[in-house]
Amino acid sequence: MIFIVAKFQVKSEHADQWPGIAAAFTEATRSEPGCLWFDWSRSVENPNEYVVVEAFRDGEAGSAHVHSEHFRTAQRSWPHYLAETPQVINTTLPQDDWSSLGEMAVQPQS
Repeated sequence: MIFIVAKFQVKSEHADQWPGIAAAFTEATRSEPGCLWFDWSRSVENPNEYVVVEAFRDGEAGSAHVHSEHFRTAQRSWPHYLAETPQVINTTLPQDDWSSLGEMAVQPQS
């Protein structure tokens, strides 16, 4: 799978509205056939920072995402809301889902 983590520094005057600003893009991305997940989080230390964790089935699905109309729309509209260019980590992993964190295994309650 293609695994991506991207950090968005949103201008403070738009930070509280960011989930709504990104909603159509998020919904469209999650609807892509090759999207495994696309999840936003907001930093607890910096309220202007949002992080998206996303995964796509393979390179073909990742390419379809960056060539989609909703991606092109975000490229045109999102910079207005951002304080700086987003940072990204993009890698390929030989798996297709999350793994359990065995070091913190939770035992079933009886």
